[in-house]
Amino acid sequence: MYDKIFNKPYRYILIIVPVILFIAFLIPLHNARINPDLTRYLPQGSESKLNMEEIEKQFGKYDPVIIIFEADDILDGNVLNKISMVHDSVLESPVFSEAISLFDTKNIRSDDGFMLVDPAISGIPSDKEETEKLRSEIKSNPLAYKLLVSEDFRYSIMILNPEKGYSDSEVVNAATEIITNTWGKDKYYMSGMLFLRDEIQKKATRDLIILMPLALLIMIVFLYVSFREKRGVLLPVMVVIISTGVSMGLMPMLGYELSIIAVLVPILMISIANNYGVHIISKYQELNAMHPEYSMQEIVKESVRNLFKPIMLTGLTTIAGVLGLIVHIMLPAKQMGVVSSIGIAFSLVLSLYFLPAILIGMKKGKIQKSFLSERHSPIDRLLAYASKLATEKSKVVIIVFLSVFLIAGIGISKLQVSINNENMMPETHSIRKATSIMNKSFEGTKYISVLFEGDIKDPAVIKEMDRLETNLKSLQQVGSVNSIANIIKIMSKALNDPDEEGYNKIPDTREGIAQYIEFYNMSGDPEDFEKLVDFDYTKAVLTVQFRAQNIKEFNEVVDVIQNFCNSSEHAKFGAGLCLVEKDMAISIVRGQIYSLILAMGAIIILLWWIFRSFKTGIAGSIPLVFTLVCNFGLMGWFGIGLDIATSLLSSVAIGIGVDYTIHMFWRIHDEMSKGKDIKSAISICLKTTGRGIAINAFSVMLGFSVLFFSGIVLLKTFAFLIIFSLLLCLVCALVLIPAIMMKTRLINVK
Repeated sequence: MYDKIFNKPYRYILIIVPVILFIAFLIPLHNARINPDLTRYLPQGSESKLNMEEIEKQFGKYDPVIIIFEADDILDGNVLNKISMVHDSVLESPVFSEAISLFDTKNIRSDDGFMLVDPAISGIPSDKEETEKLRSEIKSNPLAYKLLVSEDFRYSIMILNPEKGYSDSEVVNAATEIITNTWGKDKYYMSGMLFLRDEIQKKATRDLIILMPLALLIMIVFLYVSFREKRGVLLPVMVVIISTGVSMGLMPMLGYELSIIAVLVPILMISIANNYGVHIISKYQELNAMHPEYSMQEIVKESVRNLFKPIMLTGLTTIAGVLGLIVHIMLPAKQMGVVSSIGIAFSLVLSLYFLPAILIGMKKGKIQKSFLSERHSPIDRLLAYASKLATEKSKVVIIVFLSVFLIAGIGISKLQVSINNENMMPETHSIRKATSIMNKSFEGTKYISVLFEGDIKDPAVIKEMDRLETNLKSLQQVGSVNSIANIIKIMSKALNDPDEEGYNKIPDTREGIAQYIEFYNMSGDPEDFEKLVDFDYTKAVLTVQFRAQNIKEFNEVVDVIQNFCNSSEHAKFGAGLCLVEKDMAISIVRGQIYSLILAMGAIIILLWWIFRSFKTGIAGSIPLVFTLVCNFGLMGWFGIGLDIATSLLSSVAIGIGVDYTIHMFWRIHDEMSKGKDIKSAISICLKTTGRGIAINAFSVMLGFSVLFFSGIVLLKTFAFLIIFSLLLCLVCALVLIPAIMMKTRLINVK
């Protein structure tokens, strides 16, 4: 087979066809764009998404940009004047439909027994006395205090709701231009999901443009340092570029939207696609040094003969591991599993046919002397130490690994699911600072709207809303609850004295409630209620604003709402972006479990089939189990949350890490079949195959290391954890597995 397939004209076909496919797959990428909308990452049938769409259908889409202004005293005349200018400029802009600020909100107050609805700020104070008077008025105004201005009067919030038809980038640019022109260089912070989407779009696009070439450059340098030969760089890089182009081109061809996770696909391909070519080059150099009499054709064909099975099998196990993502609930994870596995399969074929077809037409390279004498490179010294450790201190090795395993296992109990999407950005980012301010100085960053249906002017309905508000406010993390019921109670304070029965109470009759609303309309604007109740008063929303640093605090609020809706005739369901985020968190956990089970099961079965031994299949999974426990234990101990990126770790780590163990098993089996004892077989394996494994592993780690330069924190975290996981897989393959083989017959390689 090998004698014919690499001869003319087949050799040219093996070279030309992949290049043509590469060009064809690049064409669809021309119009591809990253979709940063996190709500699109869940399946269409998600209950939280459907509920949110229902609320938006009734009361309009609410996807604002949030601006927080900072000053020593936000009520200073000059500061208020600037905020007023920003407010007016926003209303004049065609990009925005409304601006909610201190200059937009109302002050419901009493005046000689009459209810008046005035602006929260009727005029900008000109002296200290007027400033203090305004401060007192705002403190007594529940519609403004702690909602639009902080308790210490250091911050003020403005909420900008955009018109339909404008992109996130256009909205953010318009807001930034207005603030820059009016607020000047004073401190302000921007937040909101719209702003987060725009930042993800910009940073993910930047990452794709910058990190891909950087990853390639790092890989090129490492390969040259490892092989000291141009062909050792050129050929694996060609395989990487072609297979990466194919996997990325598949996304638009299959109708997939590029997500934030799409940034990982080319980095994953750059890191993995060179694996198989590295082993071919390493074997070629070994044969070139050990058999100088061989021709180039003989070297290449012998290299492929020796490595075809182990490379094919390691490729299959990697594909099986990555394919574990197809059962993930999150759509980007599923899509990554599909395109990455196809890309890896393509790189596998390229390494076994395309790369040798080019290599066989080259002249023999210079002999690498490291194969003829004792090696002294860092990798060689590392492998020599691993051999000594595994064969001479195997019992100590097993005890140390077991101790680490147990300590890491305890950390898993501390593992949390991330529910705060703003953590995607660095701590110094405007979104993170704004979130911190809103949690500390305002009422929180999370909102849930509860839909009520019925005769909203019926006291029974209004009092139900009031009961839910009371239940929610009993929770420490709940900041404010706003509804038509809350407004009616505020009106009751303006229409009644504190010693009167109706003070701070909801009227007992429908007529009484209707009268309150009519009183408001006499001096206020009926449109003030349009976000709280529909036109004919048959539907209303109650909105709760709260803080939640973890899933436990979040669930406490959700449980109160859910239990109330289950027992209420009028409260239907809760909806909001944070509930979509919670569904994402649940999907992340479930997806992690599903993909882990599928990947581990597939790997064990493949190892069982490869080595014809169930014991070997189980033994081959030891490094993977150890790595996963240590990885998730580390996350638990250091408070690293499980998010959409880190939930991919298990499948990726399993898919890549198992390769090292297979190559070790294969070479040890080969050496023992030649009559070597287990100790000698391990020593030879580590000095030869171990070199290819180490070069492979470190090149993959270096490939993923470029993610440390990403502008998105979760990708940096993914980089750290995947490198940590792969390092553990490498150490297990080079040290733990040989140590176990020295002490037990659990692994049967004969």
